[in-house]
Amino acid sequence: MFGNYLIGLREGLEASLVVCILIAYLVKTGRRDALLPIWAGIGVAVALALGFGSALTFGSQELTFEAQEALGGSLSIVAVGLVTWMVFWMRRTARHLKAELHGKLDSALQMGTAALVATAFLAVGREGLETALFVWASVRASHDGSHGPLLGVILGLLTAVALGWLFYKGTVRINLAKFFTWTGAMLVVVAAGVLAYGVHDLQEAEFIGGLRDKAFDISATVPPDSWYGTLLKGVLNFQPDPTVLQVVVWLLYLVPTLAFFFAPTRPASRDKAPAADKATVPEQG
Repeated sequence: MFGNYLIGLREGLEASLVVCILIAYLVKTGRRDALLPIWAGIGVAVALALGFGSALTFGSQELTFEAQEALGGSLSIVAVGLVTWMVFWMRRTARHLKAELHGKLDSALQMGTAALVATAFLAVGREGLETALFVWASVRASHDGSHGPLLGVILGLLTAVALGWLFYKGTVRINLAKFFTWTGAMLVVVAAGVLAYGVHDLQEAEFIGGLRDKAFDISATVPPDSWYGTLLKGVLNFQPDPTVLQVVVWLLYLVPTLAFFFAPTRPASRDKAPAADKATVPEQG
């Protein structure tokens, strides 16, 4: 459940920050008349994300077992690719996000209502679709027959919305650069488990072989239905009897990805002040 809570929190907070930046900029510049189109674009983006998630959830139920496993495995791999790109993108561009959104919003204000709706839709929609896909893959990977995984995601999203509101009001200020760094690293660990589960799905669909080649089996030591087995499953998507290919893929993804993620980056020559490493939400006017 914690892993899914982290996904909802991390992904939801990104979308919340985008909304805060857009709304706060319009309020600060005295363009409250443009708030309605922005909220309309945000609403359409949220509806699209929910529809996409529902289509994945209910549409796959009509497929055969092999087709479900093949679809689930393929989309899990796609989701891991998208979330990995997003984690590195946010780490690299978080400090410039506010300026980038302000520039797009200024252009949209000059073009009219439709452009404002499109700007908000595109800014939030991408986050929403990525979140829906990765949440679906993660909930599927950690599904234990209960509503725990989905509840974790919902609680994470609600926390993100609450934090976004507090940021907007100026009640809470944290170092967002550090926040996204450490939650990004934890998200990479979660993604590694989703990737391994996706490989297992493809093996069960007989799309790739090696299903019976177990790397180890510690089910007797860590029973899947025990509290600690459930905890490991919920946090890390841990499987007590993975195949050799699952372990290999898990290691090949996790080790180099974390190494690149924590590798020091060369600051751009124009970044003079260390304070630039802190992402902040614009103040209200």
